[in-house]
Amino acid sequence: MKKENQSRVLVIIPAYNEAENIERVVDDLIENYPQYDYVIVNDGSRDDTLEICRRKHYNYIDMPINVGLTDGVQTGMMYAYKHGYEYALQFDGDGQHDPQYIETMLDAMSDCDICVASRFVEQKKPGGMRMLGSNIIQLTLKLTTRKNIKDPTSGMRMFNRVTMKAMAEHADYGPEPDTLAHLIRSGAVVKEVQVEMRERIAGESYLNLSRSIKYMLHMCFSIMFIQWCRKKIDLHGGDGK
Repeated sequence: MKKENQSRVLVIIPAYNEAENIERVVDDLIENYPQYDYVIVNDGSRDDTLEICRRKHYNYIDMPINVGLTDGVQTGMMYAYKHGYEYALQFDGDGQHDPQYIETMLDAMSDCDICVASRFVEQKKPGGMRMLGSNIIQLTLKLTTRKNIKDPTSGMRMFNRVTMKAMAEHADYGPEPDTLAHLIRSGAVVKEVQVEMRERIAGESYLNLSRSIKYMLHMCFSIMFIQWCRKKIDLHGGDGK
């Protein structure tokens, strides 16, 4: 239920098999950033993620099966919108996102609809194969939206009520660069703020080399072709409330 002095911001933490990380991530928020509310979306984890949430009395939503990142984030967006939050922040459960930047992102939301926590606003991207996919997605976004998003694959993004509602109501709006492209073409104003990302301390990333290549190809194809088949929405046609 909504608390009387509730935060304006809900931090949405999708978690799948994050037992090695989730305590550190959530305890950091609780102890050092109590001004922000949070909800964990446990995405049918097979490890002890759910047990930790129960034992620590965290605020969580338990998905009975693994539904994937898109549905997990959408569930969090529905929760945020239903409970009247002004802003919803997509935040990884693996410890790579640093909550010290939430205030910076919140300040940026005064004149935008989506704020992306970017590693490359003020810093140059490193060369090599590691950033090739990001560079190609960045170019594809620029060609189709005329917006230069320097860190399009960043998973730390803040949404206002208007874009939160769109994310909550459209089942095909995943938390990915292709949805970002669609929202920009629908009138969303997007800003980036400079952040530093932490290294994952425990566990392994889902995106190995082969999956990274497949992800890049899928995103580019979706941005270039599939997104044009989506029905364009009028983000600012209403008040978003």
